[in-house]
Amino acid sequence: MTELPSSRDLVVEGRTVLVRCDLNVPIKDGAISDDGRIRASLPTLRDLLDRGARVVVIAHLGRPKGERKVELSLAPVAIRLGELLGSKVHFAVDTIGQSAREVVGALVSGEVALLENVRFEAAETSKDDDERGAFADALSKFGDLYVGDGFGAVHRKHASVYDLAFRLPHAAGDLVRAEVGVLRKLTEHPGRPYAVVLGGSKVSDKLGVIENLLTKVDLLAIGGGMVFSFLAALGYEVGTSLLEADQLDVVRGLIARAQELGVTLLLPTDFIVAPTFAADATPTLVSAHAIPADQMGLDIGPVSAAAFATAIKGAKTVFWNGPMGVFEFPAFASGTQTVAQALTEVEGFSVVGGGDSAAAIRNLGFADSAFGYISTGGGASLEYLEGKILPGLEALES
Repeated sequence: MTELPSSRDLVVEGRTVLVRCDLNVPIKDGAISDDGRIRASLPTLRDLLDRGARVVVIAHLGRPKGERKVELSLAPVAIRLGELLGSKVHFAVDTIGQSAREVVGALVSGEVALLENVRFEAAETSKDDDERGAFADALSKFGDLYVGDGFGAVHRKHASVYDLAFRLPHAAGDLVRAEVGVLRKLTEHPGRPYAVVLGGSKVSDKLGVIENLLTKVDLLAIGGGMVFSFLAALGYEVGTSLLEADQLDVVRGLIARAQELGVTLLLPTDFIVAPTFAADATPTLVSAHAIPADQMGLDIGPVSAAAFATAIKGAKTVFWNGPMGVFEFPAFASGTQTVAQALTEVEGFSVVGGGDSAAAIRNLGFADSAFGYISTGGGASLEYLEGKILPGLEALES
């Protein structure tokens, strides 16, 4: 991959710059519970505004699938973005309609506007190139330049992520460039030992990244719901735990591949189980060899968490994606807490791989500054590490 062009090299004074950001933050009852992605967009936006640009932010929230849904409006995001920037963010209640035309047309240098959820338009996510292209044409009329800075969406071939970049002079924002720099560090010249810790619910979501990383890492630790497919593949009883039975042969192949490559595969030896998936379910500590048939694993146990922590602290490079258990329930958050704490004590380079992992560390009270790097894009990070070509990056390189 060539070096991505930087938005800081664009001449922006007096020009309108369309910036694709990732502002896909959790909102409940109109309140934002984690503004990390909004904060991550600030350096690029501030730089453009400080240099006299008119800035039009394009972003999405959730998966409205082309329908206008009040609960997925970006209106609360516009308010929070304005608070963080210290200046009013003008909000358009549509994406390419009359409101957008009026709001963008009224901007002066140093001002910022946010268009309504771009995914309210079905063409944004269309599989039809012409349909996406027509929407990108309409968006392009609002600006002179395009900046791609929504890393969490660069693995999507969407109109505002991919097609729009081909219609205007373009560059990558600070966030995208930083994310790519971190991922290159993880894939090209990582410090050794290199440990990867993977969790989350489904092993099927991470098969590709595991396969690709096995040739690069020294240690792979598996937790979360996905670990039960590994245990079942080894013949363990996993009770009513999350299990992808159709993936067991593939998992057996990964286990054999790790052994063949000399990669240490670290699996939990104890679990916190419960009879139901509920915050008030009664937790019980059991051995990995003794999960009751009527119980489900909801967290790795303390012995496993300590073993994971030791492995993490002994590594020079660590990438972590996916919680170790149901961290949203206090009784099943300890494994994730222990792993997160260990990452803060790594002497080398530690990366929290976005998505649920980033939400978990903030939920558990850790400061972002305690980690080497916190990615904003879980899916995008994984696809990059899997070796896939990401459409949004491909477009910015063109």
